[in-house]
Amino acid sequence: MSWGRGARRLRALSAGAASIPVTLFGLILVTFFIGRVMPIDPVVAIAGDHAPPSVVAHIRQELGLDKPLPVQFLIYLRRLAAGNLGHSVMTSHAVTSDILHFFPRTFELATAAIILAVLVGVPAGVLAAARPGSRFDHLVRVVSLSGQSIPVFVLGLLFLLVLYVKLGWLPGSGQIGVAYEGIVPRITGMLVVDAALSGNWGAFQSAFAHLIQPALVLALYSLAYITRMTRAFMLDALGSEYIITARAKGVPERLVLWRHAFGNISVGLVTVLALAYASLLEGAVLTETVFSWPGLGLYLTTSLLNADMSAVLGATLVIGCVYVGLNLLADLAYRLLDPRVQ
Repeated sequence: MSWGRGARRLRALSAGAASIPVTLFGLILVTFFIGRVMPIDPVVAIAGDHAPPSVVAHIRQELGLDKPLPVQFLIYLRRLAAGNLGHSVMTSHAVTSDILHFFPRTFELATAAIILAVLVGVPAGVLAAARPGSRFDHLVRVVSLSGQSIPVFVLGLLFLLVLYVKLGWLPGSGQIGVAYEGIVPRITGMLVVDAALSGNWGAFQSAFAHLIQPALVLALYSLAYITRMTRAFMLDALGSEYIITARAKGVPERLVLWRHAFGNISVGLVTVLALAYASLLEGAVLTETVFSWPGLGLYLTTSLLNADMSAVLGATLVIGCVYVGLNLLADLAYRLLDPRVQ
């Protein structure tokens, strides 16, 4: 019996893993053609508007842009296989090294935001479903609706206006205070973690204070989605027959709510949380721009404004791969935790 269950789980994992190459190939294909149809000539961005035609032709030949599209795509695939995403015109560095430099900062911001969203959103959704129609339920639904209705950049500007300009409780934009810039050794690329690991508690306090506002903005957007989905799952679970049976047997309401109902929906929440986390990594572009957070989102925005297409396509491809990877991991976890989908 156990061998049969193990074989079914292995087949489920294999089925999920088999879709990875196809999905990534589709992502690469879409990214490549987006770069070719954009009304921005990467050669002009490199050489400048007033470069001689001979220089433009030489650069175009070096980049392989004078060849047919299928040949260009094969060249693009070969460079990707070697880990070559091109060179950034803006930074004069390899795009791969730029991404490795900026991505940990976005990862730090998104991770802080998802922790806040889960700690608040999941209990709020559970308690709102336990008392449907109550004042708390109405409050949760209003907050959830507001969190997804207000644009991120508007919310960020409001936070800066109130918490920084008016009240002075938190620092403004940036990742750390000017007095601590450049003194924290790079270990993980996440400044709060690196300051703690190096024992520089002044830098840690400054970096943590700068992290609060952008993390709160991202968390509010994700919290709305997590709360709404948790509430919907719980309402469905609380109306099930096994919950009615548990209550009829005199099981305490706390156990009915958290052990029986929440335990049943926790598998479905895995997918919700994974997608919310992926969207935070993807949607940090506006938040990083508003708060001047030096992460991948700000790098992507600045590269786009400077017509640096190699950097734009490289960052877009990385964000897409992260989104696909988290989605597939959630699917695999769902297959492992819930035998009904096997």
